[in-house]
Formats: sequence, structure tokens, C-alpha cells
Amino acid sequence: MAKAPFPTNDMALTTILVVSNMTRSKKFYQKVLGAEIFREYGGDSCVLKFLDNWILLVTSGGETIDKPNTQFVPPKNSNLVSHSFTIRVKDCMGCYETLKERGANFLTPPVNWGQEIRAFFKDPDGHLFKISEA
Repeated sequence: MAKAPFPTNDMALTTILVVSNMTRSKKFYQKVLGAEIFREYGGDSCVLKFLDNWILLVTSGGETIDKPNTQFVPPKNSNLVSHSFTIRVKDCMGCYETLKERGANFLTPPVNWGQEIRAFFKDPDGHLFKISEA
């Protein structure tokens, strides 16, 4: 079998997020973040295009023959983070106000750390997002 080059320019990376309520999550990603629905599958998965990236929302699911002993579950404790997104912005305070108006629940207002101004918020299942101004 011949080897294939990896990676190549025609490949794309998709982040999978497991959500507990697809309707609520789609609303958040569309209305709050401004993501665009690209495709939906059977009510249990939704592909979103966001900032030239792909986010795949899926509901819980058990193991399959190609992922044995592996289950998809939403975060059980939103205070414990193993994955987060950083959105680089030019105006952290302005983006904070816009996202807050759209329904984002920030952990705190933006904090100026000198080299970075940042603020954190979570999606309905606790997936963490940061807006960051360098």
C-alpha cells in the first residue's frame, strides 16, 4: 500500500464538541457566536463553519467498531476544562459587549494582563471560550 502525504493543503481540521441538547447548542453557536450551519445529520449532529474552522456538534453516543471502548459525552463538570477555544480579537471590550448582548455569559468582564486583555465565557454545556486582545 502506498503512503499518502500528510498533511496537505486540501485537508481541514474539525473540532467535535459533545452537547447535551442540540437545539439549545445550535441556537447558541448561531445567535451568540454567529456560526453558520453547513450541514445537519439526523438531529444528532450539526456541522458549523466558524472563523474558517469547522465545529461538529454531536449528541452523546456509545462505542462503535472504529472507536471501541470510547464514548462521546458532554462535559460532566463545567469547572474542569480539558479543551478550550481562543478567539483573537482587535477590541476585547467591544467584542465582550457584543457577545454579552447576544447572550454569552462571561465568567468576568475583560481583564487587562498587560500583554493581553481577555475574557472567558462558556457554551451551554460548559465548553470554554476566550476572547483575547494582544
